[in-house]
Amino acid sequence: MAELPIVRTIAGLREQVRAWRAGGLSVGFVPTMGALHEGHLALIRQARGLADRTVCSIFVNPTQFAPTEDLDRYPRQEARDAELLATEGCDLLFAPTPAEMYPPGFATRIQVAGPTDGLESDSRPHFFGGVALVVAKLLNQVQADVAVFGEKDYQQLLTVRRMARDLDIPTQIVGGSTVRDAHGLALSSRNAYLNDAELSVARRLNVILKQAGLAALSGAPVGQAEAQAAEALLAAGFDRVDYVALRRAEDLGIFPGDRLGAPARILAAAWLGGTRLIDNMAVE
Repeated sequence: MAELPIVRTIAGLREQVRAWRAGGLSVGFVPTMGALHEGHLALIRQARGLADRTVCSIFVNPTQFAPTEDLDRYPRQEARDAELLATEGCDLLFAPTPAEMYPPGFATRIQVAGPTDGLESDSRPHFFGGVALVVAKLLNQVQADVAVFGEKDYQQLLTVRRMARDLDIPTQIVGGSTVRDAHGLALSSRNAYLNDAELSVARRLNVILKQAGLAALSGAPVGQAEAQAAEALLAAGFDRVDYVALRRAEDLGIFPGDRLGAPARILAAAWLGGTRLIDNMAVE
């Protein structure tokens, strides 16, 4: 297995992408914060199927973390990640430093409305501004034909699509299905924070969301299904529920009349100790 090339500068990244372009090759891109798991690797495989060459970035983006959040302890394991990417046939790892991404004097901000309204923004008002900023920079730096983002972060996926459309970024934004463990728990780098007892509770999250979605499909009022799901999460052992929401899948709009009336998505965020878990799924 060949060693995966790693570049840490924007200039080095662009030089390699230009060389591929000169050879008539298309480029796929998967942005990550590292601590890779099977969910990330599925996105790499999807990108490889859509383009001739694939770039993965690893960058723990400080602008999307609040001062009280887990920026400093977020898992970092670049050597292992590089080995996994090489095994999957990724062609290049872009691993910039914070100073490369946000040099002294950096002063630009990006604010996206629409799909950012509510849900994650209510709990983490800083979050999507940081995500939009770093993703806009990465898409501009890589200039890929296609970029793949996981549906596990569904609100983020819709936000990135809206930003790319509004800013005329030509990269096609594609969603990748959520990868789950044998118990249905959505894979996440933050799952590493959970002890065995918490892991058992966390695996109830997807079950409760499925039940709530089915209740709404059967005619239960949306608000009732959401409230019952939140109560069920607390009864299952979650310490706090930030939200459970049934929304329009297309734009995360609220259903009028408190009844499902279009393709829907159920989304949730809940806490186990100091770990915040999110999940979502189609309601069908």
